[in-house]
Amino acid sequence: MSLDAAKPAILFPGQGAQTPGMGTWLCAEYSIANELFGEAADVLGYDLKSLCADGPAEKLNETVHSQPALFVVGIAAARVHDDLNPELAKKIVAAAGLSLGEYTAVCYAGGVSFADGLKLVQKRGEAMQACADATESGMASVLGLDLEKLTAVCEECRSGDEILQPANLLCPGNIAVSGHRSALERLEPVASAAGAMKVVPLSVAGAFHTPIMDGAVEQLTRALEEVELSDTRIPVYSNVDAKPHTSADEIRQLLARQVVNPVRWDDSINAMLGDGIDGFLEAGTGRVLRGTIKRIARKTPTDGFGDQP
Repeated sequence: MSLDAAKPAILFPGQGAQTPGMGTWLCAEYSIANELFGEAADVLGYDLKSLCADGPAEKLNETVHSQPALFVVGIAAARVHDDLNPELAKKIVAAAGLSLGEYTAVCYAGGVSFADGLKLVQKRGEAMQACADATESGMASVLGLDLEKLTAVCEECRSGDEILQPANLLCPGNIAVSGHRSALERLEPVASAAGAMKVVPLSVAGAFHTPIMDGAVEQLTRALEEVELSDTRIPVYSNVDAKPHTSADEIRQLLARQVVNPVRWDDSINAMLGDGIDGFLEAGTGRVLRGTIKRIARKTPTDGFGDQP
């Protein structure tokens, strides 16, 4: 591990990063990962370790499974990393996560215990899955358009009361949109005509970060009230307002709102850079977040931990 940064932040991936085999290397090499998966099995009531290792992909991609999987692998990766790199771990001054990853970030920062965080994530996945099952909807990543052009594309694709809107503002030229399936089916030709390089359907169950998820907010609010949240030891940058928060009360409110609000990832990274953060560690599986950093601030050093080197 050689992240050269005086004030690094740690980042956790969101839904879509899951893949069969995730966590396998961590469990093979480090006992703490096995211990966390064992605790997760007790909380969830099923063998998450086997699902992460062997799939099938269709089951792992289900919201009720992918969210706990990413949470557990993210925390396992972060804890192993910090044990192996204590000096770098001491330098970490902030945390953030993409959508589901924000729950992992709050747990890492000491805002919620592993077991309670996993219970929250499980309830979040169930609530979001229920909303997705109730409405034919989904998400797609659009490459090559800025926010203004993509907003206009979404307006052109909508009909009647349909919803289609920017949902994950990842980095310049990479924004995910979310909405009704019927509107998404019109997206590719309209986006291409507007200059988009590519439209990529995402492996998610429904239109996250839109009003289609309104039904999940009440359940999430109730779940967040039922667990103990603490002020965090380092600030967590919120997807909702792209600002740092340590207050348990503020974090509780923001996590409840997050599921229906656009993810302001680009703004969050720029806010961290503006606050003096000079490097990023992606903990968990995949490289998606490091890719966004390269588009936002190309010269800022990044590293990752969680997949086999």
